[in-house]
Amino acid sequence: MTNHDEAVAVRPLTLAWVSRHLEVGERVVRTEALHGGITAEMRRLTIGTRDGGTRDLVLRTFVDVEHAEGWLNREAGALTLLPGTGVPAPGLVAVDPTAAHCEYPSLLMTHLAGRTVLDDEGLETRVPLLARQLVAIHALRPTERPREYVALTTADTVVTPKGADAAVWAAAIDVIRKPAPPYEGRFLHRDFHPGNVLFDVSPSRPAGARITGVVDWAATSWGPTDLDVAHCCTNLALLHGQAWGLRFAEAYEEAGGVLATAASERLYWRVRDGLAFSEEVQLVSQPWREAGRTELTTRAVEERLDAYVTALMDALG
Repeated sequence: MTNHDEAVAVRPLTLAWVSRHLEVGERVVRTEALHGGITAEMRRLTIGTRDGGTRDLVLRTFVDVEHAEGWLNREAGALTLLPGTGVPAPGLVAVDPTAAHCEYPSLLMTHLAGRTVLDDEGLETRVPLLARQLVAIHALRPTERPREYVALTTADTVVTPKGADAAVWAAAIDVIRKPAPPYEGRFLHRDFHPGNVLFDVSPSRPAGARITGVVDWAATSWGPTDLDVAHCCTNLALLHGQAWGLRFAEAYEEAGGVLATAASERLYWRVRDGLAFSEEVQLVSQPWREAGRTELTTRAVEERLDAYVTALMDALG
């Protein structure tokens, strides 16, 4: 290992496990921490090959994370399903969901070219691409369905931002007190947003002109397309302003995606996801700041969330 930084170095048992899944004569020559994730440690491993070249793998490690076994089994299942579907995703190399071999539950996968793009510039090009990609994911028909979606937010756990219109937020919270609307189930990524989509940023084409990969499949579920769309809408609203949150749902339909017919049903899923963010604004905004969006302080993101929830209640309420 040429990199001895403790935060980056792969733990000994994990390194031995990784090595067992390499080709004969290959070895890990470098490791690099990847930023942007919230729940897992991500490392890029550069593998020295027998012919003197290199290739890259990605190691995902859950350190002291509840339900790590379930997360990794879901991701491994999705990565096994996706080859040949046209949805660009990493290939599964190996998984150790119970830490039988590694210090912590881990997953090893192929590395995809490209990078996340969180800038405002070029958004008009990227939003339709994101929408088309999500439509393609929802078109997948796995032989074995993933688990039913889980909605963690309740009306009682929502945190109304400081300075928000209490009446608007009370009305929004009332929306999710009602039972979930009926829906036709589809295969969901369940965490689809710009931070989990890689774009080709080669000099020969404008940044964000082509998607090279979709990552982080640990939350795959079965549920309403509205829920996946709502999650991307909220992320776009917080990253780029409320208008983009509203725009993404239109782009999804323009790309052939199908959402709930009734405005009240659309509102339910859209508001449910927006309110879920109220509980973790600090957690969500930190990776964005680390990625260069330093203006997205916790307070700034709270204000954008308030503006987005207000816009939803105006548009669909």
